[in-house]
Amino acid sequence: MDLKQYGYIEAETSPIGLIPGRVTELQREQYTVITELGEVTAVLKGAFYHTAGNREDFPSVGDFVLLQYNENGASRIAKLLPRRSKFSRADYSGHAAGFVKTILEQVVATNFDYVFIVSSLNSDFKVSRIMRYLTQTRQSGGQPVVILTKADLVPDFSAPLAEVQKTDPNVPVHAVSSHTGSGLDRLSEYLQPGKTVVFLGMSGVGKSSLVNALMNQEVMTVQAIREVDSRGRHTTTHRQLFMLPSGAMVIDTPGMRELGLFDADEGISVGFNDVEELFTQCRFNDCRHQTEPGCAVLAALADGSLVPEHWERYLVQKRENKFVNDKSGYLIDKRAWQKSIAMQHKGEKGGYKK
Repeated sequence: MDLKQYGYIEAETSPIGLIPGRVTELQREQYTVITELGEVTAVLKGAFYHTAGNREDFPSVGDFVLLQYNENGASRIAKLLPRRSKFSRADYSGHAAGFVKTILEQVVATNFDYVFIVSSLNSDFKVSRIMRYLTQTRQSGGQPVVILTKADLVPDFSAPLAEVQKTDPNVPVHAVSSHTGSGLDRLSEYLQPGKTVVFLGMSGVGKSSLVNALMNQEVMTVQAIREVDSRGRHTTTHRQLFMLPSGAMVIDTPGMRELGLFDADEGISVGFNDVEELFTQCRFNDCRHQTEPGCAVLAALADGSLVPEHWERYLVQKRENKFVNDKSGYLIDKRAWQKSIAMQHKGEKGGYKK
């Protein structure tokens, strides 16, 4: 097996006893890794839990790792290699009754070249949701491409297509049908040998059907969506990497009811650079853009050069990102403090006592 076909670029010689591999599947604590010796099942080496600083440091689908190969059982992942791209979302763990106990980073996929933001052209189509995916994609290091599925079910999709293109003219948008094959040929420019694409989108938007169409075979189970709201159940239950006939790789992910932004300051600034450019034109540096005289934002809203929906999307994303950053920053500081206390106690127990 030539690991270069899976995008591996050897930066340095692997230590004796370890071989490189790429994670192609993750179910609970068990990994499937493709190596030069073939596909193996692997688990994390015990020391990994002590050396990894946070949960986001654990391997995810798409990661390149070094492992101790075991031909008679599960191999052991010993090291996570540097990532060139990473898509994360906020994981609101322990939320109940409006109270969020913890907010952690959940790594969805890594080491990809393109992010296919998949949204169906049915009644659940929302530009605001696509904008949220675009924001987090810009933060990831991958190139976003919007894929509008189920084009065969819509008599005329020119309006939603134009709406997405107007939101960000620099992002490619394609309308496709996995059922008829319409528009799939236009995706070939992204699906080149050695390239990796991650599919992101809600349940029921047709990610699994699109994977099947590109694979030319049924590799993913497809479930019907609910007619009442055009939404579906989670067809994909875990993240998985597939090798396409073209030599490109696809990472399919479970559908997300909502995407929680995580550490998305840069992504917001890029996606709303027109809004933040107005801030530099305000009369006062500390302008809150509410009632202040000489506010460029209020002037732009008044003359129509700034669309109210665009401004509101910016405010919503900024508020959510600030909340997540504040909450996760507190938890990181708390975790570091607890670790330092534990190390101090450990040193005291090991020290000399009279």
